[in-house]
Order: sequence, then structure tokens, then C-alpha cells
Amino acid sequence: MSSAADEKIRFDERVVVITGAGPGLGRAYALGFAERGAKLVINNRRSAAGGPDSAGELESIIRSQGGVAVAERSDVTSRDAAGAIVETALSNFGRLDALVLNAGLIEGCPVAELTEADLARSYEVNVLAAFRLTQAALPIMRRQNYGRIVFTTSTAGLYGNAGLAAYGMAKAAVFGLMWAVAAEEGGNGILANTICPTALTRMTDTYVSDETLRAALSPDRVAPAVVWLASDQCAQSNLILMAAGGIFRSVSMLQDRGVHLRSAASITPEQVAAEMSQAMAEPKRAHEDLQGFSGADAHFSALLEELGP
Repeated sequence: MSSAADEKIRFDERVVVITGAGPGLGRAYALGFAERGAKLVINNRRSAAGGPDSAGELESIIRSQGGVAVAERSDVTSRDAAGAIVETALSNFGRLDALVLNAGLIEGCPVAELTEADLARSYEVNVLAAFRLTQAALPIMRRQNYGRIVFTTSTAGLYGNAGLAAYGMAKAAVFGLMWAVAAEEGGNGILANTICPTALTRMTDTYVSDETLRAALSPDRVAPAVVWLASDQCAQSNLILMAAGGIFRSVSMLQDRGVHLRSAASITPEQVAAEMSQAMAEPKRAHEDLQGFSGADAHFSALLEELGP
């Protein structure tokens, strides 16, 4: 009997949409899917009139290698983008099997200085664009009784990070969307998971100078996880998968055993403080291999140390 590891992951006749797919991680994802036979819709907006056409350039590269790809240049923040992207898939290929929601925006600003305009801009790209495209794709996936949706989060959403309030809030909101889709659509053959990638991109380039670490953090070493999550062979849903430098970890939200004050006639804040302080100080022997971090920067430092010599 062959195992899942022995079964070659292929996307022949499958149609995959990737947003933000011009440079960086999106490019690596697209090349990974193309190598395994997917028909691709590559979404990435042109930054300005006459600016680089990264989606078109990537389409040309994939076609030159014998693959099938169509560039789609909508700005995902446009209200019309979701419909245009889905229509591109249907008009060119007749179906839509997998969504990889990779487009994102990161801006630095502490909470005390954050404006609602800043927050709205972050949510528009990181949350609402993903929501709109998911909602536009679901009717097609339901008719097919098949679909794979891969959302994107960040360690800033998992652990928080000073100066990245809007980005962290938006990336944390992605979990709520993913959990809802997974719960609602599993009976329709649609699975929803979330990738939490760390790689050398325009967002992280200035933070890593060591050439060995730069090579280790290539987007190519994240892409295999996304290819799996979007494949027939993936039977998981509700998964948050961290991927960085060839290291892959699932992330869970856990609760401890807590304290039980049910028998108390009345409960005071002092009781809660004392009992919880003691409970949280006890070693969690059943979960000694689990890790938590004080922030995304602490996670990044630990990751670089793990990837280093």
C-alpha cells in the first residue's frame, strides 16, 4: 500500500488562482504549481502606468517552460477584483479548484499613532480582499463539490509585534475567516487552511544580511507546503501551518486545565488572581515540546538561530 509521501502530487486539469503572484512568495508558489501541471491564474496589479508587469512576466516564464498560465492584473482592493479574477479562471479554464490568497500589505505604526485610515487600508488588502475572493469562488467550488482555499497569516497575527498593530490585527482576523469557511464548507468538499510563511521577500530583505541564512529563507523552501495544502492529497482543514527555511510546524490555540471555583459560594477577584497565578506557574509537562513567543520579532530571532550553523 502506498503512503501519502509516495503519491506524486499533481494538478493536471486543476485550476489554481494565486493573488499577489508576481514577485517573492507568490512567484515561488506559481512556479511550484506549474511544475506539477496546474493551470494558473496569476494575479498581481501593476504598480503604476508603465511600471513592471510582474504577473505578465511570470506568465511568460511559465509558458516558456511548457506550463499554462494567464496573467490577471486587478488590484485586489477593488470591489470588482474578486469577480474579475474568478471570471478569468472560468473563461479561460472552465473551473476553479484552488485559491491561494497571498496578496498582502505591511505598514509599521504603533497603536497610539494608528489612524482608522491606516487600519482600513490594512484590512482592505489583508482581510477584505481575501473575503471577497473566497465568497466569489465558493459557488463554483460548491458546484464542483471540490475546492482548496489557502489563506495567509503572519507571526505578527499569531504573536503580535510592536509597531505592526494594523497588520497584526488584520492577519489575526484571517483565522476567523478560515475557521468559518472550514466549518461551513467541509460538507461541500471544500477545505480551508492557513499558511504562516517566513521567507526572504521585500518585507524581510533588510533584516537578514548573512548569505547562508538568506539562502535558507528562500521562498522556494516555503512553496512545497502551499502546493500540498492546495492539492487533492491534502485532507486537512482548519490547519495553521508555519513554513520557514524547510521547517514546518502546525500551530494550535490551546487552553490549560485552569482552576475550578464552582464550589465557592462567591468568587472574588483575589481568588481568581491567586489560583490562576499558581496554575499558570505549573510546568505543562504534557506539552513540554510546545513553544510560545512574546512577539513576532522574538519568533524571527529564534528562527534565525535555528536555521544558523
